[in-house]
Amino acid sequence: MLLAATLTGTVELPEKAIADFRRNLSGRLLLPGDDDYDTVRLIWNRMIDRRPALIARCATVEDVVHAVRFARERDLLLSVRGGGHNVTGNAVCDGGLMIDLSLMKGARVEPDRLVIVAEPGLTMGEFDTATQRFGLATTGGFVSTTGLAGLTVGGGHGWLMRNHGLTCDNLLSVEVVTAEGRLLKASTEENPDLFWGVRGGGGNFGIVTSFEFRLHPLDEVLAGVLLYPMSRAKEVLDHYRGFAVSAPDELTAHVLITTWFDGSPVIAIGVCYSGPVERGERVLEPLRRLPTPISDTIRPMPYTEIQTMFDSTNPPGNWYYKTGYFAPDKIRDDGFIDALIAHSDFPSPSILSRVVIEHMAGAVGRVEPDETAFTHRAAPFDLIVIAGGFELKESHENIRWAREVWGAMRPFMSGGFYVNYLDADVGIEGVRGAYGQAYERLAALKTKYDPDNVFRLNHNISPSLEKTTPR
Repeated sequence: MLLAATLTGTVELPEKAIADFRRNLSGRLLLPGDDDYDTVRLIWNRMIDRRPALIARCATVEDVVHAVRFARERDLLLSVRGGGHNVTGNAVCDGGLMIDLSLMKGARVEPDRLVIVAEPGLTMGEFDTATQRFGLATTGGFVSTTGLAGLTVGGGHGWLMRNHGLTCDNLLSVEVVTAEGRLLKASTEENPDLFWGVRGGGGNFGIVTSFEFRLHPLDEVLAGVLLYPMSRAKEVLDHYRGFAVSAPDELTAHVLITTWFDGSPVIAIGVCYSGPVERGERVLEPLRRLPTPISDTIRPMPYTEIQTMFDSTNPPGNWYYKTGYFAPDKIRDDGFIDALIAHSDFPSPSILSRVVIEHMAGAVGRVEPDETAFTHRAAPFDLIVIAGGFELKESHENIRWAREVWGAMRPFMSGGFYVNYLDADVGIEGVRGAYGQAYERLAALKTKYDPDNVFRLNHNISPSLEKTTPR
């Protein structure tokens, strides 16, 4: 007998039931004590140390269907792991069934159609490798170890978002295993309500087992970093805010406040121009007028290089705490800059901690707020606070630092959150802030597709009390 967590308590799983489950998986079923169990249950963020009763390493869509039905028949607590680049740790449950999709790495590029069909176990590095063989790309994160699935269903920020929209804006269709263990296709023509919900609604409605994306011709970008000492932060931020608000869509420019390898606090502007390089040189010329940076690494480079440039600041195996707001145009106010400089308090407790201003608007803002479940289309920027790279004994100091910076900047924020940057401890206020004006519609959709809240280990949308029909 194996004791497993359910949605309401615990249940004993007979050996025969486990054996039958294992026999019908083409992938592998792991139990505590099995080889690879301790490796597979760990994710990028080592703050998370949970022990599922079972891990179903799914190799096929049929495996996912089988695993969901096994969990439903026994009312098991269920979590879903995609690429494993998970800050909150919702990918791993204690005592329940973890459905592990990381073996499902299929990627079929159709260059004539400018389309890729991709499976949910891919990281963005693997996705980019597949598309760049054909000189194609779509918006996809800032770190190559980011999981494709979680990134997409939460919205999907990335270097190309101002030019080509969010990752979810480039979705053409999906296949989803629902809470009933049914496989549905969703697009603008088929199950359009579900298609609307998986584009920004997180993992609340099912497990996406196939993503069809629109691709864009791209192989080279003009990208890199301008680095300055933190003592020049006000000057850099003044220069940046005047430049960023009028930048063309092809340019994404972020601000990064962090600690340099020698322990000194620094401020950087990271850029990616995804149009013609010659034009990009002219576009970036005003930004580069700010004199005497510590370094200027901006140059033409393969798109895959900018996608991996910040991997070293996000290594797996460390502890991370992360949260982020959407920032209205108050970034242009002196009060915002003064507060940010006063409360960033660098050097921080950990060298991998940072504060980031992400550059949005452009194509992101031209999608109507109700077109997808990602509704925060008007925000020209967002602000992220990351405590990273610390050990267990250092967690209190680092999390306190992040929360203090976050709290100090809150008066300047819109009240909306990016769900993929939202930590696990935000409560219902944070969840409602993440989904914004879409929340009630999402709750109705949850009632239709997951009325028992099987998929609850996420920034959870509770089913509506009334059985309403989503639009």
